[in-house]
Amino acid sequence: MELGSTVVAVRSERVLLGDQVRPAVIVIKDGKIHQILSDSDFSGGEVLDVGDSVVMPGIVDCHVHVNEPGRVSWEGFWTATRAAAAGGVTTIVDMPLNSIPPTTTVGNFQEKMLEATGKCFVDTAFWGGVIPDNQLELRPMIQAGVAGFKCFLIHSGVEEFPHVTERDLHTAMAQLHGTGSVLLFHAEMDVQQTAAENGDPCQYSTFLQSRPDVMEMEAIRTVTKLCLQYQVRCHIVHLSSAEPLELIQEARRAGAPLTVETTHHYLSLCAEDIPAKATQFKCCPPIRGSANQEQLWSALKAGQIDMVVSDHSPCTPDLKKLDSGDFTEAWGGISSLQFGLPLFWSSASKRGFQLSDVVRLLSQQTAQLSGLESRKGSLAPGYDADLVVWDPEREFEIKEASIQHKNKLTPYLGVTLRGVVCATIVGGQLVFREGSFCPEPLGKLLLIPPRRSQVQL
Repeated sequence: MELGSTVVAVRSERVLLGDQVRPAVIVIKDGKIHQILSDSDFSGGEVLDVGDSVVMPGIVDCHVHVNEPGRVSWEGFWTATRAAAAGGVTTIVDMPLNSIPPTTTVGNFQEKMLEATGKCFVDTAFWGGVIPDNQLELRPMIQAGVAGFKCFLIHSGVEEFPHVTERDLHTAMAQLHGTGSVLLFHAEMDVQQTAAENGDPCQYSTFLQSRPDVMEMEAIRTVTKLCLQYQVRCHIVHLSSAEPLELIQEARRAGAPLTVETTHHYLSLCAEDIPAKATQFKCCPPIRGSANQEQLWSALKAGQIDMVVSDHSPCTPDLKKLDSGDFTEAWGGISSLQFGLPLFWSSASKRGFQLSDVVRLLSQQTAQLSGLESRKGSLAPGYDADLVVWDPEREFEIKEASIQHKNKLTPYLGVTLRGVVCATIVGGQLVFREGSFCPEPLGKLLLIPPRRSQVQL
């Protein structure tokens, strides 16, 4: 079957349906899943037979920095979505910052959509941003189709996306109340400076001490208070510290509509293993110690953390300050969009997680956060025919030649992982197979219909 062609049916000995893995044929019509049949009930039409490779819903990565327009030397829609397709990711949701202009007005959103048109190999949706004094843009952006909004409680790293104060948040949440939209928080707050200022900037421990757990704790304390007060859906992005988990649980028990994600790097990487000057490991919040990592895994298993994302945040190699190895000066961000599925599975499978957990944490919950739960993240009639075909037993080594991100710098170079993506189908079309891509981008730009709120105005 040629790349780019329309797939009529997919047959496998291992199709993940709910929490069951069984032989089935997925029949596709007009880009949607039409029927799911047993092999004996299927007749007619060309079938893509993938043997005993696992077939499951495509990954929905709802935390991706594409950076186009404005910083295309860092990444762009063409390269980011090819990387996504190579990793079994069939939908990404683009973050509002690091592009210039940022997605903080309807006009800027339209500019970004124009840039993305004709460049996406997978389906792409968009977050808007909350910054000081843009509150009157929020409802128009909801009507225009953003999935929700992202804000920072600390300097974002780029001047054109300033962080908000608590006063700004009251203004924004008053606008969002009753809309059914969601507000995402980079939950770190400046607190009393630590002694790390005098440490060796080439040692990872110096950087880690400069972003202590208390910065996340205090930010999340503010978020939970506002979430309860306004009953606006809130979401903590990239939780790195396990310390605030009890605070999050308390707020949920009190009725806060609050969700939380962590990332592949917090689950895969440990502070103790980061060499001196290895600035490719720098991200914010920071990668913490192994004991903290095990607490994150336990929270994930217990349902206290709702989903896992990449937070793909690339930059050009010079911004990583590899020559000096200065963690305090290097850009904070990790590239991993292409490798999220095998990164997660390599660790999760050793901890008793099942394939159904992968779908729940990497596809269903992320689709729900993004307002895509009625069409993405499940193998069921009526859903988009977005499928990943992969071999969870096979191992591979990450080599620079296979990396599709624009800049190949990643802490995972040379790492061996379990789980090889064999093929990716988006909207019933074969976009990736065995290292090759369809000749033209076939992904759609997704506008999210305004959601009905659970909380009335």
